[in-house]
Amino acid sequence: MELPKRPPDLLSLDLPQGEPWGYALAQALLKAPWAWRALHPTPGLLDLVRWDLEALFAELQRLRAESPLGSLGTRPPHPAEEGALKALLARDPEAVVGVLQAHGPWPFALYRAFRFDGELHPLPHPRLPREDELIGYEAQLQALEANARRFLSARPAFHTLLYGARGTGKSTAAKRLLHLEGARMVEVEKGALPRLEALLDRLALLPHRFFLFLDDLSLDPEDEAFHHLKALLEGSLEGPPENVLLLATSNRRHLVRLGKNPLPGEAPEAWDALQESLALAERFGLVLTFPPFDQALYLKAVAHHLGRPLEAEEEAEALRFALARGFSGRAARQFARTLA
Repeated sequence: MELPKRPPDLLSLDLPQGEPWGYALAQALLKAPWAWRALHPTPGLLDLVRWDLEALFAELQRLRAESPLGSLGTRPPHPAEEGALKALLARDPEAVVGVLQAHGPWPFALYRAFRFDGELHPLPHPRLPREDELIGYEAQLQALEANARRFLSARPAFHTLLYGARGTGKSTAAKRLLHLEGARMVEVEKGALPRLEALLDRLALLPHRFFLFLDDLSLDPEDEAFHHLKALLEGSLEGPPENVLLLATSNRRHLVRLGKNPLPGEAPEAWDALQESLALAERFGLVLTFPPFDQALYLKAVAHHLGRPLEAEEEAEALRFALARGFSGRAARQFARTLA
């Protein structure tokens, strides 16, 4: 495993508060080549862990003696880091296995939000929306959160499709779920869908529950991403693991276009494409619609973001602002920022 050898090597690590060498080597345990195998340990694997612990403990003693350092981190230690450090100091392989089984290997042990573009990237400081950021979609948010809470408590829950006009807050509603205790989210870029199977195999081994977030999804059968998603939802032998719930957003314009019935006498392929797209949408057990704002809701949202009622001149200015943008929650937030 790759270890820091000199003090400058520590600067690229996300270390917590406390003596840095100990936590750096504790993180090395979470990244060890055998970390995933340790989720289901065998006697031989425990021997490997024990040998590595002895070597790491000797290295820790050397580093502390040669380069004593104060704290380099600004955040509190994660329970996984504390457990790994305690196991290292005790040179206890069973304790290391217990930490990995409870928290998972790195990066899942330390982080809750990730981006997947074919490779997995942890997001130490995800930009989460405020819990009160959306207005006008209270029923949709309530249904979305109730379904999410069922999933996080290991009860039956539905893969979810959020569709509606642009700027209505679909992505905000999905990301808002990260405020829930125990929630973890992987945002999947559309071009990475062909490489998703390997990621799902990893997620299935972990003790956590993950929202798999696919933003601005096209339900067009001519789109390559459509077929990868179709296979994920219905075409594979296994489907998504039980600790993964799909959240997808789609522009209502896609659904309206695909929802038009072909004309009588058109080729059978046109009807097949329609049925295929509708069948995929139906695979999402929960479908939530985010309709466009009207003028009254737009002005209400502007006032909500400002935290006060609008004056008559501000109301007129807000309506002028929406002329080129339309009435939406996004436009309301943007205009409120111009007055803040």
